[in-house]
Amino acid sequence: MMYSGEVKVGGPAQVHELKDLMITKIAVGPMDNNAYLLRCRATDEQLLIDAANEAHTLLGMIGDDGIASVVTTHRHADHWQALAEVVAATGARTYAGREDAEGIPVPTDVLVDDGDTIRVGQVELTARHLVGHTPGSIALVYDDPHGHPHVFTGDCLFPGGVGNTHKDPEAFARLIHDVETKIFDVLPDETWVYPGHGNDTTLGAERPHLAEWRARGW
Repeated sequence: MMYSGEVKVGGPAQVHELKDLMITKIAVGPMDNNAYLLRCRATDEQLLIDAANEAHTLLGMIGDDGIASVVTTHRHADHWQALAEVVAATGARTYAGREDAEGIPVPTDVLVDDGDTIRVGQVELTARHLVGHTPGSIALVYDDPHGHPHVFTGDCLFPGGVGNTHKDPEAFARLIHDVETKIFDVLPDETWVYPGHGNDTTLGAERPHLAEWRARGW
């Protein structure tokens, strides 16, 4: 089955197979959150991005191999409802942005800053700190040496715009600035975007609309 990035709560996961990394996407919970399981092909080590909800579903996807770590993209509650149960079952290390960790009711083992490297087996992910949706939101960039980059954006970038800044002009200005300078300005159009909710997109599909987003203020 070709990967499309379209998943529904209660439906099957989809797997994006890269040369060094397997990315499994599933939708969980009442807010249709996306969770992503990353598996290093060389070592079989696994990392989960956002233990959002339905711990039984996530643990079934993880399987008997377990996970070495779980990254929470930001502190909003819909992104960590299953975190305590998943960590208890797997013993995984927890990662979160430094400025958001105190808002996540599961201890964060590793506080993440802009530019930090997070590893899953032999694969390296680079954290980008994006301010505006929350103070400590992080995106994770995988620069595939065999192809184009892949970026997991949490709730900071979606098809059609940046994340919700609750009509706060200052927060919107910070978020659009960070998304432009740390994502769009440094990554090519082919970059695949995996958001915290809904369908995937690419930077090339969204780039022509940046001025429109700035003008509308959301």
